[in-house]
Amino acid sequence: MPPPLHFGVIVLAAGVSSRMGQPKMLLPWGKTSVLGHLIGQWRNAGSEEIAVVLGAGNQGLERELDRLGFPAENRITNPAPELGMFSSIQCATRWPNWAERLTHFVIALGDQPHLQSRTLQDLLDLGARHAQKICQLSRQGRPRHPVLLPRGDFQRLAHSTHQNLKQFLQSPPAERAFEESDDAGLDLDLDTPADYEKAFRLFRP
Repeated sequence: MPPPLHFGVIVLAAGVSSRMGQPKMLLPWGKTSVLGHLIGQWRNAGSEEIAVVLGAGNQGLERELDRLGFPAENRITNPAPELGMFSSIQCATRWPNWAERLTHFVIALGDQPHLQSRTLQDLLDLGARHAQKICQLSRQGRPRHPVLLPRGDFQRLAHSTHQNLKQFLQSPPAERAFEESDDAGLDLDLDTPADYEKAFRLFRP
């Protein structure tokens, strides 16, 4: 059996939730919020470091992170979240405080609290078997988030001139490994109130 990964997680939480009509990271999820659930889920999966990327001046998210006891030094500010998700990812890759012992990094969307814990473990197991490759689970042959990257690929992201993460992942020298998953939650993002209700039924927290 391959050794476990030493991995960190980036939770992308800088979106404005325009279609949801309210901050989706603050929506209730079980006994906590969507954000609280995500942080707890990745901690339970064995993450050795978690950082949350949020937009500058997002006081609601800052208060929730305070409530959760999430350390201020692990909050990464994206000064221009309107530039999109890739800008948040690059802010995370340029963050200087990642522990040197980390060999891999997970890029996790802030709107997937409904993924099963076993799905996260499946991704980590795939990464352990293909430690030198970028790993993703897929549904019906289509790669899905979250994305697990070896440290070298993660560092290359910092200075990438690609327009988005998809372009980066599809461009040399990136090598990828995929595994098909039966978790229907991989097909769903929390963009609208209807998505939230559907995700809640899928997960049953």
